[in-house]
Amino acid sequence: MDRYSGLFLHPTSMPSRYGIGDLGNFSFTWIDMLSQMKQSFWQLCPLGPTGYGDSPYQCFSSFAGNTLLISPDSFAEEGLLTTTELETYPRLPDSSVDYGAVIIQKEKLFRKAYSRFTDTGEFVQFCEKEQYWLNDYALFRVIKDLMGGKPWYLWDTPLKMRYPAAIKEILSAERNLIRYQKFLQFCFYRQWIALKSYANKNGIQIIGDIPYYTAYDSSDVWAASELFELDESGKPLRVAGVPPDYFSENGQLWGNPLYRWNKMRKDGYSWWIKRIQKTLELVDYIRLDHFRGFESFWAIPASSNTAKKGVWEKGPGIDFFNVIKQKLGKLPIIAEDLGEITEDVELLRQQAGLHGMKVLQFAFDGNPHNPYLPYNIFPDSVTYTGTHDNDTSIGWYNSLSSENKVFVHNFLGCNGATVFLQLFLRLAFGSPSRLCIIPFQDVLGLGTEHRMNTPGTGSGNWKWRFTEDQICKEKLQEIRELTSVFGRAPDKEKKQILKSRIEPEAGELGLK
Repeated sequence: MDRYSGLFLHPTSMPSRYGIGDLGNFSFTWIDMLSQMKQSFWQLCPLGPTGYGDSPYQCFSSFAGNTLLISPDSFAEEGLLTTTELETYPRLPDSSVDYGAVIIQKEKLFRKAYSRFTDTGEFVQFCEKEQYWLNDYALFRVIKDLMGGKPWYLWDTPLKMRYPAAIKEILSAERNLIRYQKFLQFCFYRQWIALKSYANKNGIQIIGDIPYYTAYDSSDVWAASELFELDESGKPLRVAGVPPDYFSENGQLWGNPLYRWNKMRKDGYSWWIKRIQKTLELVDYIRLDHFRGFESFWAIPASSNTAKKGVWEKGPGIDFFNVIKQKLGKLPIIAEDLGEITEDVELLRQQAGLHGMKVLQFAFDGNPHNPYLPYNIFPDSVTYTGTHDNDTSIGWYNSLSSENKVFVHNFLGCNGATVFLQLFLRLAFGSPSRLCIIPFQDVLGLGTEHRMNTPGTGSGNWKWRFTEDQICKEKLQEIRELTSVFGRAPDKEKKQILKSRIEPEAGELGLK
């Protein structure tokens, strides 16, 4: 059985002189680092344009890219900016992202580059190919700017409800601003595809992410409101969230509008098919967030202030995955099956033939039947020390109760914090899972102050970055050695067949 490993790092966390990680030189260095560590996968968060709270799981579009990831350096290479203009970019923090400052400063460079841009055949072709989402998204962003950044449901009624005359007027009056938004998407996609191509040529497959829900304030909901549980004025009838769980004792009130699954089913889930197809142009595999929502989802009255007063509603179930398979073939999907998982959710994952997730930080509650303990893990899974929603492993260890620390020490065979992380990483690499993913914070041995996200909190998240000075060659070598010792290093032949072989066989899923 082939075994692989990879690292988790969102691009915004990378070093860059522009205050946020981007698709510039270091992103290619990152691919080289992965290759040198004998990794096969790079996992990241959704790549969409972030809005309030800067969360990649609450994007303005399910199809557009995050233009803050565009590297201004490429504009200089193309003659759209001068070196002097790049040098005027102010010094921003290098250990965190100040999104407000980055948006302002990058926008200045982007608009200057756009003022010198002339249509190319490649740009025209891009706009034609992507028009099924690009036209609505560009229009959405332009109107949002004209409305002072207000969410679409607070716009003037003719624009909020997409009256044809109002839309026609904007299309006519704001052609240049609409073209500018399309230009930014063109630049993002071109830079990302170049990076993905480099990754694939170096034997690195990319695992992307699709959030189960879309943001209320998104071009998706605005342009296709009939697919969501909204009233006639565009207000949600019910909203999404999850009941209390490991991450939050009060549950999580996400606020996303719910899908009208019956309507989606009638047209063969066409919106979802387009969404998955578009994502697979950018990545090789998909982590399907909140997988349990396809079996049943938590529906909360829109008037509620907490997530506690919700009810479970049935999702589309196996019919969804059967239709997707008919349209797209094999599904290169990892199911995020964390949280409150029932037998029905597990059965759906098996029926769909998807790998699940196992997070080692969830394993040590003293229960010998805990499904996250390594001896309870099956090969049809992906083992993580933690995810973007967890504390770093060092931070998690330091927060454990004395009783749970003793359990961890006994399980790992250590008697203190000194060698905890080294043994915890060995536990992940040695797990039965065919794939093992390690957050880069754990590779660097960083503490809780380097956590990426704390679910249930509204600020201070998604800001973490590291500097090149923090990269320790000895730590990278440790990952390389663990990868080899536990049989996860790909050779040339395995790299060539990587994509086809990761698909689980029926027997490996426990299906009889």
